[in-house]
Amino acid sequence: MSDAVLEAAGLQVRYGSTEAVRGIDLTVVRGEIVGLIGPDGAGKTSTLRVLAGLLRRSDGRTEAFGQPLWRNRRALHHRIGYLAQRFALYGDLTVDENIQFFALMYSVSDWRQRRDELLRRVGLIRFRDRQADRLSGGMKQKLALACTLIHSPEVLLLDEPTTGVDPVTRRELWRFLGELVGEGLTLVVATPYLDEAERCSRVVLMNHGRVLADAPPARIPERLPGRVVEVTGGARGEVTRLLSALPGAADVTVFGASVHVRLVDTDDPVGTVTAALTRGGIATDDVREIRAGLEDTFLYLTDTDSPDSHGEAA
Repeated sequence: MSDAVLEAAGLQVRYGSTEAVRGIDLTVVRGEIVGLIGPDGAGKTSTLRVLAGLLRRSDGRTEAFGQPLWRNRRALHHRIGYLAQRFALYGDLTVDENIQFFALMYSVSDWRQRRDELLRRVGLIRFRDRQADRLSGGMKQKLALACTLIHSPEVLLLDEPTTGVDPVTRRELWRFLGELVGEGLTLVVATPYLDEAERCSRVVLMNHGRVLADAPPARIPERLPGRVVEVTGGARGEVTRLLSALPGAADVTVFGASVHVRLVDTDDPVGTVTAALTRGGIATDDVREIRAGLEDTFLYLTDTDSPDSHGEAA
């Protein structure tokens, strides 16, 4: 018996003349955390909505738990949870009442016990009588997650669940999600944060409605040609300008307080960069070769994926 819980083959989504998803293949195996990564307009939301049974595909094949997804979407809604970017909480209802509403909508029996468990785990038990409109942004997202989980789905689809929340809440949400995966839940999460992508068992990098890479996070950087040197210290503008003119420099990117330069066809990348900086009279704190990271590869793959041949996605 296959462990695949979600499958898409040749998935296409069109909105009029706009192609949002362009024939992607995707398989999600039970117990995975699959991260959909990509810039705005990459097709992540459209893909999630199709997998949630909320949007009909334009072409291709989609299955959930071995069943045709769209045809069986009503029955499958009880096995799939979906948290949209803007979840529809009811501001004039209390925390308790919001969860009760979704419990009744999903015909959950013994929902009170499940509600209390979820409120305790997301840290909202003390706020159960507070109206949703009076919650902070992070607390609203915790409530939205509790509402999404009230029917105990087997697969949870999350569309940028931590966007706009504070770092503490972001860490708490991921800790809770990690606990749920340990208990058997499968996650598919779209996120703009590459540090969150590192938490996933698999990363699917999307751009212009296509999949550019699909692999564990540690394997994605293998797609990046050349070697990366990190320069810290010195005036970043001067360092960037000098290294951009260096023969063999494929790209130069500022990363916080450091500058990354990717060199191709160079046997001694550190020596090459150090010599160039010395000739330019630029003093730095450190020059060292580093392992290419997910962000380096993300920028390379999206920059080299020309939109001219693909058009726009959503």
